[in-house]
Amino acid sequence: MKQRSILFEEKQYLGQNKYSIYRRSLLAGFCLLIYFSSEYTQKILVKEHTEDFLLILAVILLAFSVLLLFVLHLHTTVYEKSIELRGFWTARLVKIPLESIVSVKKIKYSRYFFNRPVYNLHNQGTIKFFTRGNNALELQDRDGTSFIIGSQRPDELESVLNKALENVPTLN
Repeated sequence: MKQRSILFEEKQYLGQNKYSIYRRSLLAGFCLLIYFSSEYTQKILVKEHTEDFLLILAVILLAFSVLLLFVLHLHTTVYEKSIELRGFWTARLVKIPLESIVSVKKIKYSRYFFNRPVYNLHNQGTIKFFTRGNNALELQDRDGTSFIIGSQRPDELESVLNKALENVPTLN
């Protein structure tokens, strides 16, 4: 079997998405704030078993946040003739042939501060793959479909794709 050479590879993990980090940290912080303030000041009247539950909930949220740092969400691999996007667990492999790509452009992913991680999200002729950050590449194919691929190294990915597109024969 012929070995394909990898031109670019990037792995993005779910636990590194700032929207998710802030949400879980805020909830855990709220639980800890109520736990400690009710225990030491008696200004907030909370029953003892509720205090214990809040502490356990905060610890579980923080442990869950640490575990998510190791959950692979998006694995982007560029080969000589294709781009492969792998999701986590049950997500299917998405393979984009380079011969169908007509343009590559670096863009800002979204104008919003918080963005959800998405994998293979189809929305109004655009297919999105994103985990974290604000940088992305927009790939336009011959059929008019736009692929938006989030990346932590968009400049490197753009240069690799442009070089690969020069070497790929185009479809007529």
